[in-house]
Amino acid sequence: MKKILFIFGTRPEAIKMVPLIREFKLYPEKFNIKVCVTAQHREMLDQVLNFFGVVPDYDLNIMRHNQSLFDITADVIKNLEPVFNEFQPDVIFVQGDTSTSFLGALGAFYKKIKIAHLEAGLRSFDKYAPFPEEINRRLITHLADYHFPPTSFSKQTLLNEGIKNHIYVVGNTVIDALLWGKEIVSNNETDYVEFFKQIDFNKRVILVTGHRRENFGKPFENISNAIKEISLTHDVEIVYPVHLNPNVLKPVNEILCGLKNVHLIKPIDYPYLIWLMNKSYIVLTDSGGIQEEAPSLGKPVLVMRDVTERTEGVDAGTAVLVGTNKEIILSWMNKLLTNQAEYDRMAKAVNPYGDGTTSKQVVDIFMNLI
Repeated sequence: MKKILFIFGTRPEAIKMVPLIREFKLYPEKFNIKVCVTAQHREMLDQVLNFFGVVPDYDLNIMRHNQSLFDITADVIKNLEPVFNEFQPDVIFVQGDTSTSFLGALGAFYKKIKIAHLEAGLRSFDKYAPFPEEINRRLITHLADYHFPPTSFSKQTLLNEGIKNHIYVVGNTVIDALLWGKEIVSNNETDYVEFFKQIDFNKRVILVTGHRRENFGKPFENISNAIKEISLTHDVEIVYPVHLNPNVLKPVNEILCGLKNVHLIKPIDYPYLIWLMNKSYIVLTDSGGIQEEAPSLGKPVLVMRDVTERTEGVDAGTAVLVGTNKEIILSWMNKLLTNQAEYDRMAKAVNPYGDGTTSKQVVDIFMNLI
């Protein structure tokens, strides 16, 4: 029996890890599975764990008020050591590009434990965008032993960086989680209708999410002004779960508060996000995960970033980079709201990130690996 430790600390990591944990646990005679959370993000992480029924075996609980990257780095690496010493895993799994993922990989390397990297090979090729994620994922690549890129493009990136062995293209587990979550949500439809009762779903709904550091300041002002103009020129409902960071809250509230068809709500749990995304017409976001998820629900995605590490979606036509330029955002939004052919082209494009079988593929590969 091989011992596998999953290490993660944020909501996006948890979403992408839980379907893989579930799949591995189908084979208790082959794998001894344990879960370690750092709680780099406490509340948002717990929402996902509760929704999917995952109970961590180790909880480092490192989150502090106003924590810095220095705090996270010191606390994660220090608190992981006794976990490694107690469980002595054969392999650890880390996902994506968070500080938790990088530090989990670094700690495993110090202990000469094998490292598997889920969602490997993503690059923006700008070390400060996203920050610090772009450097985190590059460093994880050169620590990892097993690489699971979501697409052939991501695999080629790894090859270009000198990675030659144990590269397996499997899609992205975020689609597995989305389809699983959608199934759970569908059993409680009335709860979600009641939660969003202030929104008129007889109109086209635009879902907005935004939180990235690189958009703080003038970019968020531009985004908010674009949303305001859309609200005044189209008969739509705009729903914006506003991130609690003051750098987001301030411009959003100053510019958008009081508009009757703009609903500024508190951040919502993952199941509510799934339900709302499924009911939406267009998604305007700077999120990485939503770029992958929304196309599986047939929703065009306008990405408020100048560069993206998820270029496959842009190439496939499921997403468009609009940056934070007000005029470009308005141009694409107007196009999708007035040109049905353009809307259908994006809505019906094939999602390049998988079909919901990624977790099974990874476990099947590990059956023969270790």
